[in-house]
Amino acid sequence: MKPVKFDYYSPKTVDEALTLLEEAGFDGKIIAGGQSLVPIMNMRLSSPECLIDINQLHDLQFIEFDSDKVKIGALTRQAEVERSDIVQKHLGLLSEAVPFIGHVQTRNRGTFGGSLVHADPTAEIPLSLMALGGTLHIASKEEVREVNVEDFFITYLTTDIMPNEMLTEIHIPIEQERNGYSFYEISRRHGDFALVASACQLTIDHLDRITNVRLVLGGVEATPLLIEGANEWMKGEVLSDSLLQKVEDIVDEMVDPESDIHATAEYRRHLSKKLAVRTVKSAYERARGEANERS
Repeated sequence: MKPVKFDYYSPKTVDEALTLLEEAGFDGKIIAGGQSLVPIMNMRLSSPECLIDINQLHDLQFIEFDSDKVKIGALTRQAEVERSDIVQKHLGLLSEAVPFIGHVQTRNRGTFGGSLVHADPTAEIPLSLMALGGTLHIASKEEVREVNVEDFFITYLTTDIMPNEMLTEIHIPIEQERNGYSFYEISRRHGDFALVASACQLTIDHLDRITNVRLVLGGVEATPLLIEGANEWMKGEVLSDSLLQKVEDIVDEMVDPESDIHATAEYRRHLSKKLAVRTVKSAYERARGEANERS
């Protein structure tokens, strides 16, 4: 199938793009990489009356270090994030997660912001950002507002962005303490959507006690699932077998996946528990500076 007829615009400035969005309302749609939108339009699951191509908005394509955070423009290609020295140095979790996105051609076109706005609950970038705890800058003609990542994802393929708004940049805090990270996912083949994915970012003190942890699972709910309370019951603890068992028990209580043609709910629940334990253990080992061989 092919998409229905639509009008096409290619604004040269952010203000021009926002004006077009304001005028189009619910009938307009932004296109950047098009890796998700084009297939959806071809299947006529989405039929916007006009497309606003933002590929000329070069001001939204950047990766910058800013003392206690990294700023990433919404139009930055996923391949740029994968290759960035800044990301590799300060946001190791992203560097580990991004190579799992599709294939090289996918990452060459797909954008960092586009993946977030598309809000697929199995996608690597939303999952990683939830673990890292970033904020998103969303612009309209009237204002630019900041939204914490915890409040950004509403449900499957749905975010806090309104029809007249556009994601412009993402700010991700940098951990100053001893910190570790880990990302794992299970898919039928490399490049396929994850059946289940897990991301963990944690910090420890000089006695190897956990001071902060964010554990997130993908593919088990309509949005990336932050394991609420993990920070409270792991804080102040040194990682142990009993603590890892508690991680597994809590995940077993929290996740409620659905069965589909790719995997049963029981299999997804099993993967969730095992990947959660693996990512916590791997992140902790990294924080301690121990060798961290992926398997």
